[in-house]
Amino acid sequence: MPNLKEIRNRIASVSSTMQITSAMKMVSAAKLKKAQDAITAMRPYSDKLTELIQNLSGSIDGDIPNPYTQVRPAQKVLLVAITSNRGLCGGFNSSIIKAIQQHIQSHPQQQIQLMTLGKKGHDILSKNAKIFDNNNQIFDALNYTNASALAQKCMDAFADETFDAVKIIYNRFKNAATQIVTTETLLPVVADGAEKTSGGGDYIFEPNQEAIVTELLPKSIKMMLFKALRDSFASEHGARMTAMHKATDNATELRDQLKLTYNKARQAAITNEILEIVAGAEALSG
Repeated sequence: MPNLKEIRNRIASVSSTMQITSAMKMVSAAKLKKAQDAITAMRPYSDKLTELIQNLSGSIDGDIPNPYTQVRPAQKVLLVAITSNRGLCGGFNSSIIKAIQQHIQSHPQQQIQLMTLGKKGHDILSKNAKIFDNNNQIFDALNYTNASALAQKCMDAFADETFDAVKIIYNRFKNAATQIVTTETLLPVVADGAEKTSGGGDYIFEPNQEAIVTELLPKSIKMMLFKALRDSFASEHGARMTAMHKATDNATELRDQLKLTYNKARQAAITNEILEIVAGAEALSG
């Protein structure tokens, strides 16, 4: 059994760790509330815009060429991997890295390159995959302007046929304890089968169909990437809050066990001292 000083040092160390994890949990909880409100407010607009674009894509005539709707055999693919810059968030980053690696292994016939958004993903994925672009600063100032600049890089690379398809892999926010690994096709923009079969719905175009497609299609692509970044940002803080909550609970349990061990060792030491005193008194009286 370790001596009392060692146990006291361990109790102090665990208590210090518990204070840190508890503080990180509260910080993540505060950031999560803001990020959750942002993605919740954004989703209806983004979903409606995506639905409109998909319906509209089904009614695009062949006379209206658009570089972002051209479907080509997916030989060269760009995967946008969205992770975080910091760890201590459970399996948040590892789930995305694993999904990327599985995608690469399951498509050996494709020439796959990565756009890594987040330091944790870049550090691991850059060892075994070709990196097209990397941006770790996007989460320092997460806004539509910065997200649209990244989306424009993807759009330009698709338009000049550097890539035949662009996909996003990220954690979709469900709640603080649940993040869903999601893969979405950013480019090309295609209509859903139902809308395409029905002719895309009955629309009256004002001023005209070409102007609407030209205006809305790039905005929809940029908004889709921005939503994925917002989802990932909220998921990160939810995962970190959950991880720090579990770590705090584990530290509390370990501290209580150490205190029990300390009390037992202390009682044993006191008992030994009493026995020594009694033995000494008996020896003197004898």
